Amino acid sequence: MSDDNGTPDPAAGPRPEPIRFFGTSWVEHGNGYPARRIGVAVGSLAAAVASCLVLRFAYDGLRLADTSSFLTLLVVVMFAVCSALAFRHTWDGFTKRPDPERQASLRGLLAIGFVGSLLAYFFRALIEAPGEKLHREEYETAREQYEKRTARRSGNPRKQQKKKRGRS
Repeated sequence: MSDDNGTPDPAAGPRPEPIRFFGTSWVEHGNGYPARRIGVAVGSLAAAVASCLVLRFAYDGLRLADTSSFLTLLVVVMFAVCSALAFRHTWDGFTKRPDPERQASLRGLLAIGFVGSLLAYFFRALIEAPGEKLHREEYETAREQYEKRTARRSGNPRKQQKKKRGRS
């Protein structure tokens, strides 16, 4: 949409995609954006610490059950590897859209490596809202495309049609 002067209406056009815990406050960094980033960082770190405590209880349970050292080592390595892979996958998801099929196939691995995902959220929240860079690039591209489209169609289309008819 445009006003009578032919300039684009800032309220029209593409809308920013909301980010979990931030809504659209990431666009202008307003509406409590810094507090939300601090909250996400603290919350994800607290959840990661609590998760590590739960995993510690599971490890103690394996020791108390007197399982073989190979099984204990296998469980520890499994959680470490899955956490590292989940961290990398989550971190990459902040800068590019993940493939839905790959996401579905990695669901189990990401569930086991949840500590890695929580740590990725923590570290990314120290830099920006998790996913802000990706959303900002997409939003700015959409705004540019919208402005190019509306700049070509300035004015009232009916008046332009009458001008064209009058010329022929």
